[in-house]
Parts: sequence; C-alpha cells; structure tokens
Amino acid sequence: MTGGLIAIVITLIVVGGISLSTTAYFTLQRHRADAVAMAGYRKLAEEAVANQSALQAELKELSGRVAAVEALLRSVDE
Repeated sequence: MTGGLIAIVITLIVVGGISLSTTAYFTLQRHRADAVAMAGYRKLAEEAVANQSALQAELKELSGRVAAVEALLRSVDE
C-alpha cells in the first residue's frame, strides 16, 4: 500500500512539474511577443514626435511668410 502511494505521489509531482514548465514556457512566449509589439509602438511614437516637430517648424516658417505678405499688403494699401 505504501509503495503504491509513493508511486502516485511521484507521478503527480512529475506531471505537476511538466504542467508548470509548459505554462511558464507559453507565458514567456507571450511576454516576448508583447515586448516586440511594444518596441514597434515605441518606434511609431518616436516617428510621430519627429514628424510633429518637422510640421511645427514648417508651420512656423509659413506663419513668418504670411506675416511678411500681410505687411507687404498693408504697405501697398496705405
């Protein structure tokens, strides 16, 4: 009776270890996929910031040109 109980306990420990290892492996794979996705989002965010800075500089330049044209029109109108 004791030998059978020991065999069952050992079998349960082995099955539990295999189950835990499998679960840990797939959890690790999911975290790796999430890390890759986050790296892609980070790159996209950096590109968005760079594009926004370029647009802001272009808008500033265009505002200066519009101000110069307005000043020219005011001087011609007077």
